[in-house]
Amino acid sequence: MMAKINDNLLEALIKRIDGLVAAFEKASVAEYIELYRQPRRLLYLNFLSGLVRGFGIAVGFTAVGALFLYLLGKVASLNLPIIGRFVAEITRIVEVELHRLP
Repeated sequence: MMAKINDNLLEALIKRIDGLVAAFEKASVAEYIELYRQPRRLLYLNFLSGLVRGFGIAVGFTAVGALFLYLLGKVASLNLPIIGRFVAEITRIVEVELHRLP
């Protein structure tokens, strides 16, 4: 009886270990550990990814800003009363700030 319990327990443990090994291989844990063993490469990859992220944010913000200004110009050309006042106020603020510059 005890041998059967031990065999069942052993089989269950082997299945669990196989599942853990498959999960570690799927997650590429060995590659992460190897990366942490090379701090210069880790710093280089983090620096490079930061540059690319920053460039992507700058390009994305420029595109979204340009689209917003284009749509704002189109809406302003419709001469809607509330939006027209809003655009006029923005224009007035910009002109005042430009005259303040030396």
